[in-house]
Amino acid sequence: MAFVHIPVLFDEVMTWLQPRAGGVYCDGTLGGGGHSEGILRLAGKDASLYGIDRDERAIAAATERLGGHPGFHALRGNFHDARALLEAAGVTALDGALLDLGVSSPQLDEAGRGFSYHEDAPLDMRMDTAGGITAAQLLNTADEAEIVRILRDYSEEKWAVRIAQFIVARRAERPLATTMDLVACVDAAIPKAVRRKDDGHPARRTFQAVRIAVNDELAPLDRALCDFVSLLKPGGRLCVITFHSLEDRLVKRCFQRLQHPCTCPPRLPVCVCGKKPQVRVLAGGAVKPSQEEIARNPRAHSAILRVCEKLEVS
Repeated sequence: MAFVHIPVLFDEVMTWLQPRAGGVYCDGTLGGGGHSEGILRLAGKDASLYGIDRDERAIAAATERLGGHPGFHALRGNFHDARALLEAAGVTALDGALLDLGVSSPQLDEAGRGFSYHEDAPLDMRMDTAGGITAAQLLNTADEAEIVRILRDYSEEKWAVRIAQFIVARRAERPLATTMDLVACVDAAIPKAVRRKDDGHPARRTFQAVRIAVNDELAPLDRALCDFVSLLKPGGRLCVITFHSLEDRLVKRCFQRLQHPCTCPPRLPVCVCGKKPQVRVLAGGAVKPSQEEIARNPRAHSAILRVCEKLEVS
């Protein structure tokens, strides 16, 4: 299957990132290279773009697409480690950076990856298939309390306790091995009347939570955002696209904290902590896709873009 991914909020990212001639950029979630191609096109032949991805198929697809541009450099790894990856490549400052969080369309569409609750496939869900534990290994070894925590913390699943109970009961008979094994647990745990009223597939929250846990998507995100901001030159911008409320809330709070870092008690007339704002939040806080884009690409409906600009800190 070809690695074809439709970049979400493409025009909005180009507008707010403002790629400039000869600039140095990082696409921390390279995917198929759609956003990267736009950045390079606007920034010109003297620009450099470092694309990071842990999926080897994404790296190969983006390299095929962008390999003709002299400034394109693909880096295999996780954007959580962007500072180390970029420093190893000789990059110490950026004019801009982009993070398009979540699962790309090719990963969802390739049934064998185990991300989809519509297809029967091995219960994998790893973005980097070269290492780490699979979803099956996680669900077959974690205790019930840990499964409840994952479902609650990573998807706010109201039926977390019952779903965890059914997973543990099911694996006692035989280990969970496929996506349909997990879907069956969710179906058994959530009453039919509730499933009928659910706006979407009842397993979507469980699959989201397990995917986040398998790929450790949220825990290092705050640090990664701060690392990207620290790498930006004054005036450089960081664009972040999220696809669910947990990610978006974390990005929003991080940007707000970097914009208003003062920790002094409100009653103090002047700041004495000495913490200076590092960024300015742009775009009125959040940008959402147009109805036209959602019609063209339904997977864009939950996307939110947040943007901040690095300040000159004295």
